[in-house]
Amino acid sequence: MNFKMAIWRNLVASILAIAASLTLTAQPKGLFSIVTCPAENTSKAMNISWGADTTITECSIEYTLTRDTQWKKSRTMMGTSHLCTVFDKVYSKKADGTDFYEDAVFLKYEAALKDLKPRREYQYRIVSDRCTSDVYKFRTSGRNRWSACIIADYHVYPPLRERLDNAMAMMHKVQEYDSGFDWVLHLGDITAWGGSYSFWQEMYEEEHFKNYMWAGVNGNHDNMSRGYIKNTNEYFKEANFYPRNGYKGEEGVCYWFYWGDALFIMLNNESMKDDEGLRAAQEWVSDVVKNNPARYRVVCEHYQWFFGDSGKTSQYGRWSDLFDELGIDLALAGNNHIYVRTNAIYQGKESDGRKGTVYIQAPSSDNERGVPTPNPMTENLDKIRFRWSEGEKTVGAIHLDVNKRRMVLTLLDRYGNILDQAEVKSK
Repeated sequence: MNFKMAIWRNLVASILAIAASLTLTAQPKGLFSIVTCPAENTSKAMNISWGADTTITECSIEYTLTRDTQWKKSRTMMGTSHLCTVFDKVYSKKADGTDFYEDAVFLKYEAALKDLKPRREYQYRIVSDRCTSDVYKFRTSGRNRWSACIIADYHVYPPLRERLDNAMAMMHKVQEYDSGFDWVLHLGDITAWGGSYSFWQEMYEEEHFKNYMWAGVNGNHDNMSRGYIKNTNEYFKEANFYPRNGYKGEEGVCYWFYWGDALFIMLNNESMKDDEGLRAAQEWVSDVVKNNPARYRVVCEHYQWFFGDSGKTSQYGRWSDLFDELGIDLALAGNNHIYVRTNAIYQGKESDGRKGTVYIQAPSSDNERGVPTPNPMTENLDKIRFRWSEGEKTVGAIHLDVNKRRMVLTLLDRYGNILDQAEVKSK
């Protein structure tokens, strides 16, 4: 009996020791995770998202044009809030490698700014009864010529801080190429585990989140918690405030918006892994395109159109017929960690650009998740016109330049060198 009792006590002690090592991190304090997201019409509206700890009882947003340096003409509106618990107790990891469970019960705030002026730069700050945030900026659309930075797959992971640093350094290179780009488009997997709220918090402190509107798609990593314990689009939805114009179950995850006369349609691959899910997504895309006329139609998703190493067909096979039917001009993706680009393709063949879709997938940008230098392609030799990878340590991004006649997409490497350019003609 004493022997059994000793075994039991040792077992309990071991369990308690393990539990003690899996400590809870401190709850988020103050104001955090502030990010600017698009509204449906970015020429006159913008969505702002942020978090606040539960001791804050009053929270508003103050905004004005950046030229109003003294904030004399600023406007103030209260944000709407709800108690967010989706990230709480999620198994995670600290920057020092310690295992822990996220302590993330907070107030998720959203503010839909309306009646903005087109072609302007705005500044804003979040004001609470206890503290005031830094100043953030964004631009509204409406210019005949505009530009954006496109980046993907940098898998923020605090124990490997270099991932985020490399991606932000790449954005600096895009900024050197074009200091006046207007906004940022990401193509998913910007976190290693979307369920780890501390990862989102760390990322949103970066300078580029303070100066630009960000629009993006839900990647498989953004959709998961550590070890795939739970997969849900709620992580992506609660970390942002995207338009709630998606189809059932995808509101705020799948969405569409205009930047100028370009219509962007954002998809969630995690919701269309079977025929039923794909059909729901395609019906929604059809409705969006048919009811929202635009000079350019751009569809974005996370999963690749082609596998970059072999050229084998991936999501292209599921979407090309519908893109032909709807007149989609540009299809953007990520995930495969290798840059792949076609010319305009219509009915399975390269066209002269007056019809068809240009398919592009962005490279990774964290210097860790690249694909080994491609072998000679064995498939789709008639479609794929350029591929690029630095191997396992790849860093790259795309600059998008748009006017009423054409879109030009320029691939830049980590040094700012131009590696490829593609043109999408206005139809």
